[in-house]
Amino acid sequence: MRRAWVVMGAAVLALTAGAAEAQSPRAARRIHEKLIALDTHLDTPASFSMPGWDIMDRHRQADDGTQVDYPRMVEGGLDGGFFAVFTSAQPVTPAGDRAARDMAIIRATEIHEMVAKHGERFALATEADDAARIAAEGKRIVYISMENSQPVEADLSLMKTFYDLGVRMMGPAHFKTNDLADSATDAAKWNGLSDKGRAFVAEANRLGIILDASHSSDAVFDQMLALSTTPIVLSHSGVKGVHDHPRNLDDARLKALAAKGGVIQILAFSAYMVDQPKIPERDAALGALFREAGSPRRMTPERRKAFQVRRAAIEAQYPVPQASFETFMAHLEHAIKVAGIDHVGVGLDMDGGGGVAGLEDVSMNWKITERLLNDGYSPADCAKVWSGNVLRVMRAVEAAKAK
Repeated sequence: MRRAWVVMGAAVLALTAGAAEAQSPRAARRIHEKLIALDTHLDTPASFSMPGWDIMDRHRQADDGTQVDYPRMVEGGLDGGFFAVFTSAQPVTPAGDRAARDMAIIRATEIHEMVAKHGERFALATEADDAARIAAEGKRIVYISMENSQPVEADLSLMKTFYDLGVRMMGPAHFKTNDLADSATDAAKWNGLSDKGRAFVAEANRLGIILDASHSSDAVFDQMLALSTTPIVLSHSGVKGVHDHPRNLDDARLKALAAKGGVIQILAFSAYMVDQPKIPERDAALGALFREAGSPRRMTPERRKAFQVRRAAIEAQYPVPQASFETFMAHLEHAIKVAGIDHVGVGLDMDGGGGVAGLEDVSMNWKITERLLNDGYSPADCAKVWSGNVLRVMRAVEAAKAK
């Protein structure tokens, strides 16, 4: 079996390659193929409703803006991950909460429909042990997460509804502060979690849902870490030790996260990894393009390609610094140095604004393993980074629920 030794444990992993072998890209690729590679934040479900778009086809980012599909997953050695039920911030009103709820139910349904349509290549996962089983079947692993929990803020009993739909990770906020928690990129309203947000944490613990602190403020992180009876995760974040941004975690909090058994999954999103100055002309031009075009997700393939060409022209006219693969590795290895190899993973934010030079889409994911090996990390270390750590958290959450 392709991944039989993954199930046998990390001790076998450590014996599969020496330092000299790790210098060879071919050897690194062989090692990568033997581990289970999961990305904890894939915004790919936003593509499922695009006219003419199918995950089984190989797409080009230059044509439709997407970065994840089955052929590129195979090419990059990505076995699957957490497919996000993302809901953009709605007005914090009863009508806005209903709209968010309905949008989230539709998105979750689309994930199920994709898996049902392509059951020979994809399978839904709801428990930690599902990953090895699905990988051994030669299929891609589909966990479901929720980014922005506004869909449940009006009625926390909806958390059970989404749990029953397969959601196993939830983050309270996104770009905007809502009735659950303060956002890292918006004005604080609650100085962390609201009373309802504290109840959200307790209900996640009761149901067996991993708590995700990405996008939430530092105060939310602190309170979530203190209140949660299980380890927490940041599904796609960077580190302030490399770039000081509100979306990133500082060293003291990295150590606190590790002390509680949690994991930070490192993203590849330029705006959070390097300084990007505001250029009013660029913002105005892109804003006008988006208003004129409407949602790219509703365009025909021809219109999407034309949109991408115009967008690329604006970005070339008003360039801003972009992060690279080297930047990503700096964030990843800083997190490992501070938090430890047992508390770091990968959540690139592909199809949600992620992707950097040299790591533009998931076809290049295996290069992360190659670099780690060449930097002296063992195959067992790579297995932890790619899935072992987050699956350990998931097992802890499952065990707590069972009690």
